[in-house]
Amino acid sequence: MNFDWLEMPVAELNRTSQRAAEQHQATLTKPPGALGRLETIAIRLAAMQGVVKPELQRIHIVVFAADHGVVAEGVSAFPQAVTTEMVRNFASGGAAISVLARELGAGLRVVNLGTVMDTGMDTGTDIECGIDHDASTITHLHLGPGTANFTSAAAMTAEQLARALNVGRQNAERAFKQGAQLFIGGEMGIGNTTSAAAMACALLNAAPQQLVGPGTGLDSAGIKRKVAVVTRALAFHQEKLDSPLAVLQQLGGFEIAALCGAYIAAAKMGLPLLIDGFITTVAALLAERISPGTAAWFFYSHASAEPGHQHVIAALAGEPLLDFGMRLGEGSGAAVSVPILRLACALHNNMATFAAADVSQKI
Repeated sequence: MNFDWLEMPVAELNRTSQRAAEQHQATLTKPPGALGRLETIAIRLAAMQGVVKPELQRIHIVVFAADHGVVAEGVSAFPQAVTTEMVRNFASGGAAISVLARELGAGLRVVNLGTVMDTGMDTGTDIECGIDHDASTITHLHLGPGTANFTSAAAMTAEQLARALNVGRQNAERAFKQGAQLFIGGEMGIGNTTSAAAMACALLNAAPQQLVGPGTGLDSAGIKRKVAVVTRALAFHQEKLDSPLAVLQQLGGFEIAALCGAYIAAAKMGLPLLIDGFITTVAALLAERISPGTAAWFFYSHASAEPGHQHVIAALAGEPLLDFGMRLGEGSGAAVSVPILRLACALHNNMATFAAADVSQKI
């Protein structure tokens, strides 16, 4: 499978638009810097969109779902069937991200890359093949019945990795072609906090005790067992974890690889990205390590309650917009923070200038 597209350059921010947006901010009826990060958000979006006055009306959310073989090690408080059941819940509009997308007027697409159980649903739209079977927002693309148990084997083959990355790429391209102004990636997969923690440990050279958390709600004994599983997996794959792609293949998940591919592709096209919580931030770190410069297109939505998140976001020099103690996934934390970005644009675009309002400026 072809990984060459990963080598394509990341889009450059428009510094001319950035400077013009900074100058515009200086004319608004407020003391310089009085709106804090709301000002810098608007200016960054201006540089990303190549305009003086950015807008965020067209939001595209894609949730990638897949199962994880490592669940066999008892690392989750919920049964693996929940992944499939949640895909059905997305389809019926009952999930948190479904509600949030409706409230935001955002497009929502769910891509199932491989669950152990059959969802019993129609195939929907197969992005990889480009075939529209119906108008469903659920896409089924079976790369396998979840990943392999990475305590004793590579999580996925090189072909599965390439295909998962490419699915993410194609979904980002689809959003871009439809005029998206912001892309949010979400995930669903029982066991994926274990995968994310293992990859974060490998990327940051950190001890599992630092990064492993409760995930879906493990008690202290469950967390201890999860730490032991990650420790064992890192030892098993130690000699193969010599690149970000190798880390992703050995320890990752189909949905995490798809997120990574979507982030890289979006950055190459110049599509702003709003990163969700722990798992998506690990995917973002992988994307930046694989394709340096990708992080210039990231906003970080919230501080996840998962303990590993603070370490991963520090490695990206990121600063979350919110801290609500969330740890749901699905892209929910990112969706909750969208109004902050929209308000930053509204203030930047619609406040009166000192001259227009006949207000005296600082002496």
